[in-house]
Amino acid sequence: MKNTKVIFMGTPDFAVPILEVLLENTNVIMVVTQPDKEIGRHHELVPTPIKKVAQEHNIPVFQPIKIREEYDRIIAAEADIIITCAYGQIIPEAILNAPRLGCINVHASLLPRLRGGAPLHHALIDGETETGVTIMYMDKKMDTGDIISTIPYHIKETDNVGTLHDTLSQLGKNLLLETLPSIIAGTNQRIPQDNTKATYAWNISREEEHLDFNKTAREIYNKVRGLYPWPKANTLINGVEVKILECFIGEKDSHLSSGTICEINKDNFGICTKDKVIYITKVKPFGKKEMSARDFLNGINKEKLLHTIVE
Repeated sequence: MKNTKVIFMGTPDFAVPILEVLLENTNVIMVVTQPDKEIGRHHELVPTPIKKVAQEHNIPVFQPIKIREEYDRIIAAEADIIITCAYGQIIPEAILNAPRLGCINVHASLLPRLRGGAPLHHALIDGETETGVTIMYMDKKMDTGDIISTIPYHIKETDNVGTLHDTLSQLGKNLLLETLPSIIAGTNQRIPQDNTKATYAWNISREEEHLDFNKTAREIYNKVRGLYPWPKANTLINGVEVKILECFIGEKDSHLSSGTICEINKDNFGICTKDKVIYITKVKPFGKKEMSARDFLNGINKEKLLHTIVE
């Protein structure tokens, strides 16, 4: 396996353990990742997490702006296999057909469920009780290729996007290490996906980050944890955006209109939903750092907050 020439394509932190296990066990000849991004007021160019790892190991890095137009360098490298994980662009068919062992992808769901770019977020937002990692062959469409191997994960009530990210990233690394020898030997299984069971996990839009308290407490709870620690759910309190970071579902039924702040406590405040009261325990007020609800309440007029309707 150490002599197998691999091109790895990935971008975010989630893909780092995947690249690291390939560096330890195969011959990574090139890393393909998204272009550096400008960050902050000073527009500083920051490399992707995958680029940083590649540079630490002196691996050549290729960062095409549009890979469908810039791929000759990848084909010319004559890799035995191309492995992708959260790369961020659609791979053209010319690349898919190039390596002798094909192109495989490490995807953070149990396909055909949650195809798309935000499977971690949607697993929680959609109220899934189980997710996992799938290793599959890539084809022309998005996440529709034949399944090689999977590993399930039971979602905990306390999971958020951050914990799910870290858990599935490690599961993906382990599954790839376990599966890769059979792919190289040509003995792996290949199971077509049942497209009738497909669900989709499109990237989260800015509008989808907003909370609708006309929904049930469970739906709101799932959305809050499904957007934390990024990009974070939000609401408007007295016309000012407040990001809601952590909460829990209470036992009390809602007795006021949905969205009404109905309770102020020492460590939280309650908001009425379609059915139950949901209690907010951690927030990020506009222009300020993340803080406990207790600190937030200590900095405002609590009496004026009570019976306010969030929007």
